[in-house]
Amino acid sequence: MSFPLARPRRLRRSPALRRLVADVRVAPADLVLPVFVKEGLSSPHPISSMPGVVQHTPDSLRKAVSEAAAAGVGGVILFGIPTSKDATGSQADAEDGVVQRALTDVVEEVGDALVVMTDLCLDEYTDHGHCGLLTDAGEVDNDSTLERYASIAVAQAQAGSQVIAPSGMMDGQVAAIRRSLDSQGFSHLPILSYSTKYASAFYGPFREAAECAPSFGDRAAYQQDGARSADEGVREALSDIAEGADAVMVKPALAYLDVVRAVSQAVDVPVAAYQVSGEYAMVEAAAAQGWIDRERVIREQLVSIKRAGASMVLTYWATEAAGWLRV
Repeated sequence: MSFPLARPRRLRRSPALRRLVADVRVAPADLVLPVFVKEGLSSPHPISSMPGVVQHTPDSLRKAVSEAAAAGVGGVILFGIPTSKDATGSQADAEDGVVQRALTDVVEEVGDALVVMTDLCLDEYTDHGHCGLLTDAGEVDNDSTLERYASIAVAQAQAGSQVIAPSGMMDGQVAAIRRSLDSQGFSHLPILSYSTKYASAFYGPFREAAECAPSFGDRAAYQQDGARSADEGVREALSDIAEGADAVMVKPALAYLDVVRAVSQAVDVPVAAYQVSGEYAMVEAAAAQGWIDRERVIREQLVSIKRAGASMVLTYWATEAAGWLRV
């Protein structure tokens, strides 16, 4: 007996049918909103290269995080910009540092309505803009930087961070942070490691937002090379998990979807993908010219990241997209 060939188009005839059979879905709870808070502002400061994104005051940060929680967003991740910077990034772990104070405000505002994460790095806090301490020769000193990261992790934990997210790409950073947290009574606190972070041109607008452009050189000596295969990204992720990471991240997202797929297939922990500032800025710029359908493009990008295997997506559209996804 012969049977007629399957016709996939039958299941594409209407929006309702397409929704019914979709096997890749993005939910508001899958999204994490990156937010910037800067000391000394009297009002939110727009970021010229990221239309719609601002450096927050304490009050505007509370409002933004409250709106994200109300929209069902899964989490926020805090980035701080201090008024004072020095060679060691001393404000990164100061008790009254910008992120520590912001954490107190945010946790008080939203409680457990969403997950409050903190980026852990030194580039926003150092006067040279690199992610670690420098040797006399001007190179990033991996091991002395680990001591700073360990101290910053504890400061963030004490201020109320619910997830520590180290992004500096130092060898051994997860192990150093895990030991420090455990020794100070924070063994319950998870680590989301930026394990697979590439030296990317897509970070340009972020450096305006976080005021962290290096004053010399670049970060290619410690971030990953995009010309390497996804296998290296997998090895980095597995290494961080062995050191104690509870979740791992691939950054950027769109140019590295093959890496998102490879990492998600190789690990047994949640995988995040960061839809970075350059990805955001390109869509906003094209939409402003009327060249693309903004909402459709954003939705398509989010679906592509989930389809590649990410379980959570860091995106500057989190609150807005969550509103669409709930309809």
